[in-house]
Amino acid sequence: MRLIHTADWHLGQSLHGFERSYEQQCFLDWLLDSLVEQQADALLIAGDVFDTANPPALAQQQLYRFLTEARARVPHLNTVLIAGNHDSPARLEAPRPFLQLLDAVVSGQVWRYGNHDIESLVVPLKDQAGQVTAWCLAVPFLRPADLPKVDKAADPWLAGVEQLYQQALSIAQAKATANQAVIALGHCYLQGGSASLDSERRIVVGNSEALPASLFSRDLSYVALGHLHLAQAVGGVEWIRYSGSPLPMSFTEAHYPHQVLCVDLLGAELKAVRSLRIPRFVELLRVPAKPAPFVEVLAALEALDLPHLPEEQQPYLEVRVQLTAPEPGLRVRIETALKDKPVRLAKIETSYLRLEAENTELAPLSLDELQQLDPLNLLEELYRQQYPTELPADLAQAFTSLLHEAQLEAKS
Repeated sequence: MRLIHTADWHLGQSLHGFERSYEQQCFLDWLLDSLVEQQADALLIAGDVFDTANPPALAQQQLYRFLTEARARVPHLNTVLIAGNHDSPARLEAPRPFLQLLDAVVSGQVWRYGNHDIESLVVPLKDQAGQVTAWCLAVPFLRPADLPKVDKAADPWLAGVEQLYQQALSIAQAKATANQAVIALGHCYLQGGSASLDSERRIVVGNSEALPASLFSRDLSYVALGHLHLAQAVGGVEWIRYSGSPLPMSFTEAHYPHQVLCVDLLGAELKAVRSLRIPRFVELLRVPAKPAPFVEVLAALEALDLPHLPEEQQPYLEVRVQLTAPEPGLRVRIETALKDKPVRLAKIETSYLRLEAENTELAPLSLDELQQLDPLNLLEELYRQQYPTELPADLAQAFTSLLHEAQLEAKS
């Protein structure tokens, strides 16, 4: 049996105000072709299908059109889709009866009709002949209310997650023959995983942020995870993997090797895991590669030589400026340097050089000492901490004027 493992599509996501439906559709079209080329038997989508709990109509249309076309082009395809922390479980499951006609199973909720419905999390996977070849534990992103209570547990959340996976595994093992694999889906943060700095919401429940990889029994043939956008095998364990996101969700992810995973099973044995690299449909540029003085940045922007493309294909640009003091008209000067260039200015990142030799930390003060401070002197001190220069005279004058107005208003 051949599985395609993917996750974290974040349909409907925008990048600093630019909507991304063009490149998201390019990915879905590429994935359709890959399902056909790889002769896939099952598609596993490990959560965060949408970017928000209330996705735009276009994002929902993209998903359901994709599932319909996937079924038409690969008639025997099994699809299993779980909710992530960005998804609304109820919204994702709303079309569940219709999606079952496409052999697509959506798992968003653990509670049904007032009870834990662990049985519904265990999904059969069939081969091209329609025979059950493997079983899938379709466990969505778990919130505390989803979990069984474990008495006297040191960490009730961790114990509840472990018990739920074990219950689902026991049900699957009771159904599976010796020659049928049992695999698991999950949307969580495992210890040892590398997270993105900008675009992954931290999952913190109780006192825990990351779950141990030992959560997953060695009786499982493969664990298909979502949440972390960097593709990785957790702790070097080949059978526990994050597929990563198909597109960079922020500029810090521009260098990630975006991919889906092609997983081959032979009976209950994991035979191979291959990476299928996803083309970059729209480039993310960081100019310069590291923050530089403003004069150098302007020269680099003016020297940009880019091919003319339709707007939806033009690169997104992050400009990285290193300053020693606030720069009036920063954005205007950058936009002027980029005039008529086929690029979309998404972000301006500013950083400041700090004085290293001088310790300018303010000492702790009592309430009486705070009351005796001169506001202008305090502003000057704070300005010197932030920038290696003195407070400009025009800013000092403006501050003094505002302070005087505030004092008059307080007396009236």
